[in-house]
Amino acid sequence: MRFVLPTVLALGLLAAAPALAGKEATMKITSPDFTDGGVIPKAFTADGADLSPALAFQEVPAGARALALIVDDPDAPVGLWVHWVLYDLPGAATTLAQNQPRSATLAGGARQGRNSWSRLGWNGPSPPPGRPHRYFFKLYALSAPLGLEPGATAQAVEAAMRGKVLAEARILGTYGR
Repeated sequence: MRFVLPTVLALGLLAAAPALAGKEATMKITSPDFTDGGVIPKAFTADGADLSPALAFQEVPAGARALALIVDDPDAPVGLWVHWVLYDLPGAATTLAQNQPRSATLAGGARQGRNSWSRLGWNGPSPPPGRPHRYFFKLYALSAPLGLEPGATAQAVEAAMRGKVLAEARILGTYGR
């Protein structure tokens, strides 16, 4: 009888697992321009045309009212380097086209924040010579738009997202010189 309680607790936790494995756990971000863990092509870097890559979003939770995207490089010599801050995309968005303008707002009302160069929009990989850097494209499904003015920093967006994140997804690209 001593083992009944732990077994019952374990079965109860397993029974609860599908509730945690809903759409919130399965949201995905992909790109037709590079594979997860693959090399970001030169066209999307400072060595090329510096275009923003196309992105696709799948299985966004039904309750999402907005999306946010932060792209950063944790391998930069000065510490975390932010390449793109985008927020208040419509929650129903399923794609983001390649070569987004570097403007304060985008079609549909999305707003762009300032990256680590203090510029609006995408600025692609530009690592120093050496081993390749990792670039994390982090997508957040939010219960409400953030309402921040264009030009917010990644830190301001992260602070405004607290308590509103329904789901997260990531894709990783690499680039080196």
